[in-house]
Amino acid sequence: MSDSSGKRPPINWYGAIVLLATPLAALILVPMYTWHNDFSTAAWVSFVVLVILNGMSITAGYHRLWAHRTYEAHWSVRLFLMLFGSMATQNSILIWASGHRTHHRHIDDDERDPYSAGRGFWFSHIGWMLRKYESGQDDFRNAPDLLNDPIVMFQHKYYVPLVVLMNVGLPALIGYFAGDVGGVLLLAGLVRLVWCHHTTFFINSLAHMWGTRPYTDENSARDNGILSLFTYGEGYHNYHHIFQYDYRNGIRWYQFDPTKWLIFSLSWVGLTRNLKRCPEFAIEKARLTMQFKQAEAKLSLKAVGHAQLEAMRARLAQESEHFTQVLNDWSKLKEAWYNEKKQELLQKWEEASFRTRFQEIEYRLKMQRKRLRLLTAQVVAA
Repeated sequence: MSDSSGKRPPINWYGAIVLLATPLAALILVPMYTWHNDFSTAAWVSFVVLVILNGMSITAGYHRLWAHRTYEAHWSVRLFLMLFGSMATQNSILIWASGHRTHHRHIDDDERDPYSAGRGFWFSHIGWMLRKYESGQDDFRNAPDLLNDPIVMFQHKYYVPLVVLMNVGLPALIGYFAGDVGGVLLLAGLVRLVWCHHTTFFINSLAHMWGTRPYTDENSARDNGILSLFTYGEGYHNYHHIFQYDYRNGIRWYQFDPTKWLIFSLSWVGLTRNLKRCPEFAIEKARLTMQFKQAEAKLSLKAVGHAQLEAMRARLAQESEHFTQVLNDWSKLKEAWYNEKKQELLQKWEEASFRTRFQEIEYRLKMQRKRLRLLTAQVVAA
């Protein structure tokens, strides 16, 4: 694939060797090993444990901590996430997080999004790392905070030794004490690396092509609960791309997001703090906006003149007016609250009154969303 100039960019030999040689080596070496040996229980256990530690160091560390600053963490947590994030061999925190910020800023822009889904599955999944595309060039102007982070910069400086230590040294050490160096190196080293690579890459590719868009249709990101099972909650990607500063991706109790649970659990013992959450009102507003769009689209496909459909159109217009009024009420209330704050005249009982009124408006939005869902179902059934 060529870049904006029409020329094929030069090959990224480091990326090509790591990303193409490791799965090939796994396909050859694992069958050869199993022909003569059985993998020990220690090899399988270390594979599972390191897969989890490796994967969640990317989701909780590289992604939600360093790329988006959705929470703050104790130095010991940051050190741990840095070390096991190095094991993922997805480049340094500085390069990974800076590139990811560029992706969010220019999502779906084929010229500026480093792994734009608009350039196809192969490109967004792995192709963008095989050549030195202009859109993927390092530009750390968006990461001054990372440039001043000693743990980030230590890893960036000693990235290759850390990769070797965590991918070869640690599995070899585990294998030595378990009496199965070869088995642990293959499963917990090589196969684990290939698995973690491609489950992470699925968020760049499949999560922009397969799933639903309940919060916004202004970008290609999708919510996909199945992908979340393999990516520690990262599959709720439509939500993430509109509310990227929320430490959660799966915001409902039933949504599988172990990264969220880890971050929240660590806050109980003081190892994480300042966990950022998007206001419920903004979430409901986004969901309702999408429901209106979907209902209008379905109604537009129905025949004009049918009495029942015309009544539904009238109801939809009425709900739209109500939605606009709720948003206006919210804006006026928030403006009044800010004015009171500025004047330092707000007393505790007034704050409680404002909170009650905010909750009332949020409740009105939730009830409207339910009514709109029923209306949409009736449209489909009509």
